[in-house]
Amino acid sequence: MLKVIFFDAAGTLIEPRDPIGATYANVARNYGIATTAEIVDAAFRRVFRQAPGLAFGPGHGTNELRDLERRWWRELVAASFNGLGEFTDFSAYFDDLFVLFADPATWRIAPQALSTLRRLRARGFALGMISNFDHRLYRILEGLRLADQFQSVTISSEAGYAKPWPEIFRIALAKHGIRADEAVHVGDSDHLDIAGATAAGIAAVLIDPAAPARLLVEGRTARVSSLDAVLAAADSIPFP
Repeated sequence: MLKVIFFDAAGTLIEPRDPIGATYANVARNYGIATTAEIVDAAFRRVFRQAPGLAFGPGHGTNELRDLERRWWRELVAASFNGLGEFTDFSAYFDDLFVLFADPATWRIAPQALSTLRRLRARGFALGMISNFDHRLYRILEGLRLADQFQSVTISSEAGYAKPWPEIFRIALAKHGIRADEAVHVGDSDHLDIAGATAAGIAAVLIDPAAPARLLVEGRTARVSSLDAVLAAADSIPFP
């Protein structure tokens, strides 16, 4: 029986109010870099795809984790601007950017997200979040008034493993004391969310706005065109 529904965070339930490339480029102008949002966005996406997961292995203390998180993002941001000019003060630029993306006002709840979560809770499902993010996610969820929707939040930097590694999903399962065949994971990435959940034995739902139908189910994997079809997907996937 399905007991817990896990969700990805960024790109699934929350999204930046402005495109990441636009924000990066706009702030960079204050530090001597004149470029376009499109150029930065393309560079960021390329670098992000190539970067190792935002996880550093288990056993780190809180202060060490905070430092590792900042260093991970600093390297990614620096690589995104490689060849685009010289900053007057890159450290100050990065500090501004890191604080900006910690601010809940920089983010918004995805369409249909809150109504979907409420419908699922009304059906008696427990909800969890599994995200390749850092500690800033807690403040963002609180600020968007989403935190109280979830019984657990598992972030890669603290788990020590990032999606698609199955370990992060198993850590999330353990928080609820359930088996893999009692959960489903919902996300927007075939590679990170669907492949990762499947490797951990968890049923999966891919949010794909380009899907040819509102709901497509194949075995224990579903593809839906929007969040409001997640409940129908959960009802359609077979569970023991």
